[in-house]
Amino acid sequence: MARRRNPSDDPALKPVPSEIVDAFVGGEALTAQDIDAAMRRFKKALIERALGGELTHHLGYPPGAKPDDARNHRNGTTAKTVLTDEGTVEIDVPRDRAGTFEPVLLPKHERRFTGFDDKILALYARGLTVREIQAFLAEMYATEVSPDLISTVTDAVVGEVTAWQARPLERVYAVVFFDALRIKIRDEGVVRSTAVYLALGVRTDGCRDILGLWIEQTEGAKFWLKVFTDLRTRGCDDILIAVTDGLKGMPDALAAVFPQTTLQTCIVHLIRHSLAYANYRDRQRLADALKTVYTAPTEDAARAALDALEAGPLGPRFPNVVAAWRRAWPQVIPFFAFPPTIRRVLYTTNALENINRQLRKISKTRGMFPTDEAATKLLWLALRNITRTWVAPGHAWSDAMNHFAILYSDRFTRDA
Repeated sequence: MARRRNPSDDPALKPVPSEIVDAFVGGEALTAQDIDAAMRRFKKALIERALGGELTHHLGYPPGAKPDDARNHRNGTTAKTVLTDEGTVEIDVPRDRAGTFEPVLLPKHERRFTGFDDKILALYARGLTVREIQAFLAEMYATEVSPDLISTVTDAVVGEVTAWQARPLERVYAVVFFDALRIKIRDEGVVRSTAVYLALGVRTDGCRDILGLWIEQTEGAKFWLKVFTDLRTRGCDDILIAVTDGLKGMPDALAAVFPQTTLQTCIVHLIRHSLAYANYRDRQRLADALKTVYTAPTEDAARAALDALEAGPLGPRFPNVVAAWRRAWPQVIPFFAFPPTIRRVLYTTNALENINRQLRKISKTRGMFPTDEAATKLLWLALRNITRTWVAPGHAWSDAMNHFAILYSDRFTRDA
C-alpha cells in the first residue's frame, strides 16, 4: 500500500522560522485585515529582495562591494504600484546607473504581478462581465481596475485559443460526439441566435478530449465539410464512430472525408426529444416503452418493439414519437450491431451533457456576446476549467476497448 504523502514533505509548505514571522506580526492578536496587510508587506519584501538579487547578478557584485574598475553601479530605486492577488503593493524597484538593468520577475512597464491576471481570467471564465469583475476586485481587494485592463488581460488568451484550435490531434478516435448549443451574438447591430458546435473525442486509450469548437450561423454540408477537413488536416486519419443528433448536412460531409466512419444517432437526444411530447403522467410509460426499443438485443427485435409501441395504446397518442424514430432509423440501427460494452459508451453522454449544461449556464449569465471572438474566448476558458480533471478513461473502457479491437481490428490502434 502506498504511503500517504505528508504535507510537510512539500518544500513549499516547510515551516517559516519564527523570527521571520515575529518581524512581521509580532506576538499580538491579529484580525483578518492585519493578516492581509502582513501578507502584502511580506510580498513586498520578497519581491524587492528578488529584484535586488537580479540587479546583483546583472552588475556582478553585491551591495557595498563595488570593484574599482566597475563601470556600472546601483542608482537608487523607483517606486511602482503593482497589482497582486492580495491587492496593490508599493514596490521599490532598484535601478542601475547605465539603465541596462531589465528585471525578469517584474519587467519594465509591467503593473500586474503573477497571479493577478489568473484571477481575472478565472472570474471571466465563470461568466462574469467586465463590469462585474471590476466591481469584485474593488470590493475584495480595494483595487481600482479599468475595464480596458480587464479586456486586455482576457484578450491575451486569443493566441492560446488559436493555437488550441490548430493543435495536432490523435491519429484515431474510437468515438467522436458532435453536439450544438445556442448562444446570442450581436451581428451588425442585430442580436442573433447562433450555434456553437462542439466535438468531444474518445481516444483509443479511453481518455476524452475536446477536439474543437466552431461558431456558425448556418448549418449544412459545406460547414461540416470544413469541420471534418480541419480535423483531418490536424492529423486525425480515422473516426470509428461519429455520434450526432441529426445535424443537417453531416452524413454527406462525413462520407466525403471519413468514408469508413459509422454514423450513429445519439440515443439520449432521441429519447429526450420523444419524451418532450408526453405530459408528466405519461412520461414514465412512454420511457418504459422506448426502453424496449433501444435495449433490444438485435435490430429485428428493436423494430418489433417499435411496431408494438405504434400498435399499442401509446402509438395513437404519440404518433410523432414513432415517426421520429422511423425517420432516424438508418442512423439508429448501427447501435444494435455493437455489444453492450460499446453501447454503454455510445449511450452514456454524461460528459458532453455536463459540458453543455455548464456552457449554457455561463452564456445565460452573459446574455449576449458582442462578437464571435468574445464568445469563443469565454467558451474556451470555460472548457479549460471543465476538462482540467479529464485525466483517466471511463471505468468501463477496458471491456469496450477489447470489443473495439475485435470489431475494427487494424483501424483500432492504441498509441504506446
